[in-house]
Amino acid sequence: MVDPTISADNGSETAKNHFAKAIDEAKAGAQALAGELSNECKSRSTDAKDKASAFTTDARAKAAEYAVDGKARASQAIVGLSKMIDDNAALIDEKVGAKYGDYARTASRSMQDAAARLDEKSIEELGDEAREFVRKSPGVAIGLAVATGYVLARLFKGK
Repeated sequence: MVDPTISADNGSETAKNHFAKAIDEAKAGAQALAGELSNECKSRSTDAKDKASAFTTDARAKAAEYAVDGKARASQAIVGLSKMIDDNAALIDEKVGAKYGDYARTASRSMQDAAARLDEKSIEELGDEAREFVRKSPGVAIGLAVATGYVLARLFKGK
């Protein structure tokens, strides 16, 4: 039987109190979970930043190595081409004329000088000069990039 001392209002008040208490507990649980998730996210974010930083450092070091190696190879290629032109200057004198042979020798000396200047400069100096060149002559820079891309494409397409 139902206890007559408990009224309907008292029962609904008890239910409201239980419900409010359950809501408060749910809010507290959600806040605790949010705190845990926040800490986990911060931890993972820090780990990701550390890994990205290490990767960036490694990539920069590799890029610097490749740039130095590329600079040395370019210089060697210029010197090799210069020697080839110089070796053939006498043949040019015979076949075309001394005037053109002198042009070839002048071009060869200019190439040797360019290779020497390339060897003397650091990668940073070359980068600064390249940026300055692009600022002063963007059209020429784009033309050179297109021509270089075309030549490289032709070279690698044949292989």
